[in-house]
Amino acid sequence: MSYNWLGGGLSWVWLFVVMLPIYWIVITSFKTQANYFITNPLAPPSELTFENYKTVIESDIVRYFINSVIVTVGAVIPAVAVSFMAAYAIVRGSNSRILRGMNWVFLMGLAIPLQAVIIPVYLIIIRLQMYDTLAAIILPSIAFAIPLSVLVLSNFIRDVPKELFESMRMDGASEWGTMWRLAFPLTRPALVTVTIYNGLGIWNGFLLPLVLTQSPDQRTVPLALATFSGQFGVNVPAIAASVTLTTLPIVLLYAIGRRQLLSGLTAGFSK
Repeated sequence: MSYNWLGGGLSWVWLFVVMLPIYWIVITSFKTQANYFITNPLAPPSELTFENYKTVIESDIVRYFINSVIVTVGAVIPAVAVSFMAAYAIVRGSNSRILRGMNWVFLMGLAIPLQAVIIPVYLIIIRLQMYDTLAAIILPSIAFAIPLSVLVLSNFIRDVPKELFESMRMDGASEWGTMWRLAFPLTRPALVTVTIYNGLGIWNGFLLPLVLTQSPDQRTVPLALATFSGQFGVNVPAIAASVTLTTLPIVLLYAIGRRQLLSGLTAGFSK
């Protein structure tokens, strides 16, 4: 049995590089502003303080957190549902020229970055009179989450044996019933994959909230963090506390679904 010592060593180096900023943010959040400037930045705090977390919570971070939850849930659920139904139709209707064309449309959507169409999106939101609302963030987020989701889900549905679909049809099941009673349970790992992936992207989204909202009541967490940077000035421990609080839920979500996320993306792109 041979060991890849080079790969193992590089893996530990990469782990150190990734964990060092996380370690610095966490220990800094428990330091006072005075101790931060007179002690080693990587040294743990001599006395733990929770004043930074108290300051962040009193600065309306809870409202921004709720806004991010509303945007993420409101965008992920419709995007995954539409993507699943579109992927099922594309796979099951592969003989249809229209559905094949729709598949190419979704694939083309992967090549369009958000930054390239932010001005048209802004003008559409203005015409719809939805500017400065959470719905203005949700709708474009759904649109940009669908192409990748369709790609991953369609590749999973293609792996379902055709005999199972034919058996369902012989039992008198409709296409709608076959989709929800057969394809949905068998593609559940893929559904979890796209849900976590899209949730991470939408939660961390900065450009759409920045361009499509204005009032403080409609801010999401990433936009609020930029505001905290100016609000606290050089109070680095307070900024570190805000980053720790707002990233903890999404880190936990990623840790729980990491295995399915990686395996799902690998299967989705290996076709």
